[in-house]
Amino acid sequence: MTLKNRLGGHTNSYHTYSLEEALEGIAAAGYRYVELSAVRGWTEHVPLDADAKTLGKIQRMMNSLGLVSLSLSGHSDLTTKAGLEDGLLALDLCERMGIGIMNTAIGGHYSESEDEEAFMGNIHELADNAAARDIKLGIEIHGEITKSGEASIPVLERIGRPNVLINYDTANVEFYGGVRAVDDIRMAVPKLVHCHLKDKRGEGRIWDFPAIGEGHVDFKEVLGILERGGYTGPFSVEIEFTGEPWPPLAEVNRAMKASREALIPLGLS
Repeated sequence: MTLKNRLGGHTNSYHTYSLEEALEGIAAAGYRYVELSAVRGWTEHVPLDADAKTLGKIQRMMNSLGLVSLSLSGHSDLTTKAGLEDGLLALDLCERMGIGIMNTAIGGHYSESEDEEAFMGNIHELADNAAARDIKLGIEIHGEITKSGEASIPVLERIGRPNVLINYDTANVEFYGGVRAVDDIRMAVPKLVHCHLKDKRGEGRIWDFPAIGEGHVDFKEVLGILERGGYTGPFSVEIEFTGEPWPPLAEVNRAMKASREALIPLGLS
């Protein structure tokens, strides 16, 4: 199995560290691509209100390390007007940085008490704004309403915008949806725009997302399903450990490198 999909490291894996530390660790681990995080109140590696000088500095950092941005994590609570405004700011960042995919979630990073009607009142404005800039939105497997690929399909149908698709998360589907990725991802393949490769230890609501290969997610089978289904979009490695406090920087760097090394035999590099 040789997958041609782009493989990046997600800077959210360096949640409590600086963007410079994140980019250096991701590059040192051998990744050529990166998913940047711009999530207010969580991982603000790219400030939502960044000026041209700030974005220029970020771009130069990536250039010096040989990294190319493949997506932006721009999660905000899209059930609120404030969250919509943050989403629009994240789209501005995508346009200014030449990023074609923005990942988001219905209730942002924290919320699970999601109001689907309030979300529907905002998502069309965000989607149309993204479409005008030729940007695709990836609604993440996260929270209650989009807790699995199966649950996400009718949500996409209701949104009814061709540029609004799924950002699949191979561990969140267990944490939120109670199902394994190998049993759920097949039906989502036609609507996938992006995929978070994330491992999991423990059952159900245990927050333990270690390096790839150190949990129980069957990545060989997941990648096989995606390859057979014709998925050609990007992958991003996300490691969230056991939550805060984050482990020492050396351990984050080790986990990022170990994850890539676990994926190479499966056809990703």
